[in-house]
Amino acid sequence: MAEQRSNPTTTPRGFLGLIERIGNALPDPALLFFYGCLFIMAVSHIGVIAGWSVKPIRMQEVMAPIYDPSGAPALDAATGQPRVAPVIDDSTGRPKTELIESGDPITARSLLSADGFYWCMANMVNNFVRFPPLGIVLVAMLGVGLAEKTGLFDTLIKGMALLVPQKLMTPAIILIGILANIASDAGYIVLPPLAAALYLASGRSPLAGIAAAFAGVSAGFSANLLIGGTDALIAGITEVNAQIMDPDYTVDPTCNWYFLAASTGLLVAVGWAVADLIVEPRLHSRSPEEGGPTSGAGIDRTTMQLSPTEFKGLAWAGIALAAFLACLASLIFVPGAPLHGSFTDPSNGRVSSRWVSTIVPLVFFAFMVPGTAYGVAVGQIRSQKDVIACMIYAMRSMAPVITMAFFASQFIAFFTHSNLGQMLAIIGGTRLAEANLPPSVVILGFILLVMFLNLLISSMSAKFVLVAPIFVPMFMMLGISPELTQAAYRVADSCTNIITPMNAYMIVILAVMQKYAPRAGIGTLVSAMLPYSIAFGLVWAVFIVVWMQLDLPLGPGAPLHYSPASTGP
Repeated sequence: MAEQRSNPTTTPRGFLGLIERIGNALPDPALLFFYGCLFIMAVSHIGVIAGWSVKPIRMQEVMAPIYDPSGAPALDAATGQPRVAPVIDDSTGRPKTELIESGDPITARSLLSADGFYWCMANMVNNFVRFPPLGIVLVAMLGVGLAEKTGLFDTLIKGMALLVPQKLMTPAIILIGILANIASDAGYIVLPPLAAALYLASGRSPLAGIAAAFAGVSAGFSANLLIGGTDALIAGITEVNAQIMDPDYTVDPTCNWYFLAASTGLLVAVGWAVADLIVEPRLHSRSPEEGGPTSGAGIDRTTMQLSPTEFKGLAWAGIALAAFLACLASLIFVPGAPLHGSFTDPSNGRVSSRWVSTIVPLVFFAFMVPGTAYGVAVGQIRSQKDVIACMIYAMRSMAPVITMAFFASQFIAFFTHSNLGQMLAIIGGTRLAEANLPPSVVILGFILLVMFLNLLISSMSAKFVLVAPIFVPMFMMLGISPELTQAAYRVADSCTNIITPMNAYMIVILAVMQKYAPRAGIGTLVSAMLPYSIAFGLVWAVFIVVWMQLDLPLGPGAPLHYSPASTGP
């Protein structure tokens, strides 16, 4: 073991080594956005000097005259004008659309001119404060962080894993891993070592348990049966960039709920098959020193049972959650209650369910209430001050997100104010429209691109802030809704998380592996995870195309298609 670790600075070789070197050479994401701001400022000034301009275009339905049975044009009874109706595309069953020029040319706006530089400085605070993802994720994480700090998440994950039958251990571990992303990064820390211990106690390779847990937590990161802070964060980014093309467009955190909930069962089945057919047979033949199964009885399973205090905490948390859900149901379903029915936003005429528009506060209370009850039961919370201390703990972990949000908010604001984003979207959308590619081909190409980018920049939000200003409005030009672009991004972002050295938790997973296989290296980990990555990527990409073909909504009121009349779900 000493010899294996004596040369940690050896230059990595091969394709994965190249990816690792490139990724390590990149600056911190916050600095990337800072450099991006400088780049936008310079390009915007060049655009003004060069006289860049783009003729704005918009989509409209292709209309055709309506004829009566005699072949004469049908006339409107009120106006006497010929009646027209949308032309239906026989291949899709939807109205045909065409791009037409609309309005005055859009020109680049310099951020290095006197007025432009003043705008950058005068709006810096507002750009940050009004950045939608910032407030959304901070509010949600107050509740999530409290539940995590009190130990509720750790106990839930352990309890769920201990309750399942041995034959269903693999799909259960993968499912728990997928569901664990509601607890932010807690699944990375708790589930892999627990899965290793459970597999070893069952006479199976602990490395197989680690791989199954890592696949669920990381490769299935976007899928879930519930709505969490991640959904709110990414929906805010999507909304900001959809408004480049449609200022009134809004995106709800629940916009991908149906698709991601259905994806949960799909990924569990795919991961189970990969584990049983590829990963575990390969690891089962190894010696115990290499991470294979032990020849003895293994670890005493009783050492991992829940303590009486933990049982008491779960009971209190369950009662508290049931009471909260009962109150929530009454607020939603009782006529006249605060969250019952829908409302119309006077600014854009959009109709939305009341409870959907309050999803972020609801997520906060859904974690705060049972988290507080658990903390009181186990003694983690003894006074009101302890509740606040748990929330402060959550905010400490959000420092990197807040820092990155400051620079990301400036980047998006600069990109929008310079008009470069809108100009690029119009040019790109026009070219794609002229190529006449099917939406499914466009979406698959986007998924492949993001999968590659994920090998270099593993942060979900950092990547999306970079690609969303281009692809969200560009795809809107092609009739693809922002909600569908977001769903495709979430598919691509998750699948390659488990094979990129840029994933900060790769080191954590590798450390757990080396407990059972001291000579294991990054190659051991990647070789175990590559089958999951390929299978998840292929099946999930096909699944979203099938979803598109069936024309199913992605979430409550979330469409697959965008048209100029749309104002969000």
